[in-house]
Amino acid sequence: MNAPLVRIRGLSKAFAGVQALADVQFELQAGEVHALMGENGAGKSTLMKILSGVYQRDAGDILLDGQPVEIDSPRTAQRLGIQIIHQELNLMHHLSAAQNIFIGREPKKWGGLLLDEDALNDQAAAIFARMHLPLDPRTPVGSLSVAKQQMVEIAKSLSFDSRVLIMDEPTAALNSAETAELFRIIRTLQAHRVGIVYISHKMDELKEISDRVTVMRDGRYIDTVPTATTPIERIISMMVGRMLEHSQRTVADTARNEVVLDVRGLRRGQAVRDVSFTLRRGEILGFAGLMGAGRTEVARAIFGADRRDAGEIRVHGRLAAIRTPRDAVANGIGYLSEDRKHFGLATGLDVQTNVVLPTLERFLKRGFWLDSAAIRRCADDYVRRLAIRTPSVEQQVRLLSGGNQQKIVVAKWLLRDCDILFFDEPTRGIDVGAKSEIYKLLNALAEAGKAIVMISSELPEILRLSHRILVMCEGRVTGELAAADATQENIMALATQRESAIAA
Repeated sequence: MNAPLVRIRGLSKAFAGVQALADVQFELQAGEVHALMGENGAGKSTLMKILSGVYQRDAGDILLDGQPVEIDSPRTAQRLGIQIIHQELNLMHHLSAAQNIFIGREPKKWGGLLLDEDALNDQAAAIFARMHLPLDPRTPVGSLSVAKQQMVEIAKSLSFDSRVLIMDEPTAALNSAETAELFRIIRTLQAHRVGIVYISHKMDELKEISDRVTVMRDGRYIDTVPTATTPIERIISMMVGRMLEHSQRTVADTARNEVVLDVRGLRRGQAVRDVSFTLRRGEILGFAGLMGAGRTEVARAIFGADRRDAGEIRVHGRLAAIRTPRDAVANGIGYLSEDRKHFGLATGLDVQTNVVLPTLERFLKRGFWLDSAAIRRCADDYVRRLAIRTPSVEQQVRLLSGGNQQKIVVAKWLLRDCDILFFDEPTRGIDVGAKSEIYKLLNALAEAGKAIVMISSELPEILRLSHRILVMCEGRVTGELAAADATQENIMALATQRESAIAA
């Protein structure tokens, strides 16, 4: 049997005395898609950064084609044919696809004085042909969809004759059709014997695209299993060290509860067209629909982040004049954005500052000095109540996992005493163990009387948590389903406006 394309043995790495990796092993065969799984903080990124030359190992061996190699920089990794595609794409939107692929390595003519545009485009076209990708190399990257931009990143990696491709959450921003296109490209690369390390939190993708799965936990290697014959439940239990509870909860009857939010005739351009709904105390109202259905736009219009063209919003039966997010917060409405790092958190600041930011005026002494002791006590209280894993409330938020960052956003709105909470993609980019914790938190908030709108693209999540489900398509509400009547099939029927759609 041929030696693996990549073999990692006994690899260890520590940062400032903290052991990030301990005696880790990993193998990748040529032409294989090998999924690397684990909760946030399991060590996946550290391992891949060592393989791609960003970090250097403390101990252990890395073998390429059976031969030991020293990967002391990203440039060395590139020379060896190892390339990583990060979740945040690294492209220049004002340049063409071909220019992005070969930036800094452009073919020249006239003795190196001028750029050879024809040769540049021909070389890029050859790579696209290898990928079976119908894309004009001269197309500006800024005009491409996120999916096509990702294809350009893959083409850029292949331009270095990469044999090992590391993909970090490649479908995080893709819809189902774009994901299918990415998988087609991956299979084409497999046929050319490229080995792919695939990092994702989306369990449903594993069965479709990967050959084997390696699981890490707390910086250690747990096991490698064949994807086709291993139940998802076993993979999850290896990741979290326990079996998660997946039984369907008993859905409380909230039909008689007080209406806390009543939205009528909400409109904003073509994105939101005559949307009406009610939200009751203690209820989780799921908003389902395909990408571009208008769900986030509804939330932003209600919160005052985007100006609405028409519509009436009543909070606890009273007409609410909401023109800005400040007005929404004054009416007890909190919004947890799908992009928590840009719109929900000040990631360069610490935990305690993020928790108290919306209510900072409460912590002023004599109207001027901040009461740092009170801020710390309050932040400690919410860290304990929400089980936020952090060394201290003085830890910078950017250093915490996605699940713990999400809990901090929840904490700041709870401190503000918001009765109505909009959760937009609450578990995006969060590992399976942290997802379970967020689910418990949402249920606990509803049981405590909070009214919750949950926008999610994951149908199992919508079905698991919602008391009622509103389905949107092209800016309109196309149907409402009670939890007991909802299935993935009838949600998708409403989301695509098929004639067979089942209305509640």
